[in-house]
Amino acid sequence: MVFRLEDLDPQRCRPEYAQASLDDLRWLGIVWQEGPDIGGPHTPYVQSERRPLYLQAWQDLREAGWIYPSRHSRKEISTLAPHEEEPIFPVEWRNDESAERTGVNWRFRVPDHETISFLDGHFGPVEKTALRDFGDFQIWNRDDIPAYELAVVVDDIAMGITEVVRGADLLTSTARQLLLYRALKAKPPKFYHCPLVTDEQGQRLAKRQAALSLRAMREAGQTPREILAEAAGRISRAVQ
Repeated sequence: MVFRLEDLDPQRCRPEYAQASLDDLRWLGIVWQEGPDIGGPHTPYVQSERRPLYLQAWQDLREAGWIYPSRHSRKEISTLAPHEEEPIFPVEWRNDESAERTGVNWRFRVPDHETISFLDGHFGPVEKTALRDFGDFQIWNRDDIPAYELAVVVDDIAMGITEVVRGADLLTSTARQLLLYRALKAKPPKFYHCPLVTDEQGQRLAKRQAALSLRAMREAGQTPREILAEAAGRISRAVQ
């Protein structure tokens, strides 16, 4: 198991949060064989220190014609379909001759209407179709920070990751990332998407709900065994 600290967003990632994540997960009983606190063959395990790898991937994608600059912001796209969780980037915005090469977003050009299929360890066969379920997506932000989709794929390739277990809310992200694996000529890992742990109202647990954070439950006196049992119960109810 690899602990990788995904700290690319300087506004949300602070040193005290990084240390808290290490402390809380170890307290919960999770053990990893590679990570920022113990090292390993694929150091560094902190994304903010891995920029040269992301830049090389960006250059490879650009030279192969997979990506293009775009001046359009996420806010602009959301106004097109304000009630959709993930509005589709308009294909007519692809050829934006007014976009400069600096201070812009870089987007991956998805293969029009291609269906991306993969076998998920929990949900079984999954299909996501480009331009229906997702559109051209960002791989590099205008503030010169690599996007999540690119960074995790580059790291998974470099670290030899063979299995990824994560929440069901990332099923569409997996389809996008499979396109990146293909474009970078790399073999993707296997995926297992878990049902999300939710609160009593069925809402996913989020950072803004501090009362249900791992640190808050720990400080309230709950034990690791109690927390894991409660999480298992919530997932079981979600599946039912």
